[in-house]
Amino acid sequence: MTFTKYQFNNFCYWPSNPKKIVEFIGGSYLASKPDLTYKRFIDSLINKNYAVHAYKYTPQFDHQQLAIKAWRDFKNCRISLSKRIGTSIPSIRIGHSLGCKLHLISPDGGRNCEKFISISFNNFSANKSIPLLKQISRKLEFNSEFSPSPERTLRLIEKTYNQKNNFLIKFNSDELDQTDKLFSCLKARKEDNSKGVMLKGTHTIIASAGLRENFLGDWADDEFKRNTIKKISNLIDESD
Repeated sequence: MTFTKYQFNNFCYWPSNPKKIVEFIGGSYLASKPDLTYKRFIDSLINKNYAVHAYKYTPQFDHQQLAIKAWRDFKNCRISLSKRIGTSIPSIRIGHSLGCKLHLISPDGGRNCEKFISISFNNFSANKSIPLLKQISRKLEFNSEFSPSPERTLRLIEKTYNQKNNFLIKFNSDELDQTDKLFSCLKARKEDNSKGVMLKGTHTIIASAGLRENFLGDWADDEFKRNTIKKISNLIDESD
């Protein structure tokens, strides 16, 4: 039986005796309602006896602030779970799209987890990520960019990110993916153990199943999507 509650901006799913914690951050906008937009993915992890903490956030330009807030909230949820089950258990960090970046620029440099799993890493500039921003900024004569910028993000990862065990997942029909840049950045560090895999699918293959199912019923949940999510959860479990 799984106990579910919302605290510290996280939807927390706690099996009675979980083997590990998954700290999950979803992509921009999708993460405003992760309990719905990532429902099937979360369920697949709970079924493998992981406690899941799915972070809820609203997109903003200051990604560093978002990363710090997520890190603190995950820490508080780990403490709550430890009190509930009477022991501390290891954590795994998983990110999707922008969520990958937020984990990678975490204040602890990835030290306080066993490994990090990146799904469809995205590190685009604000102009590419936000429709019409480039035209508006030119018209109003102001410059807007995410903080840290895409270039600085990669430099920070190479210089300050300390987690050696990273598993990167990309999809063959994903035009938003920048996993190759992340992989090269990680491999530039000493003693890096990062590995990667390519699967069939698109950028949002792990998302929206819960949303469609909620409104349209089980028949709306594509079988390919369902099988891909199962494959990803198996890869996560096997990499332990």
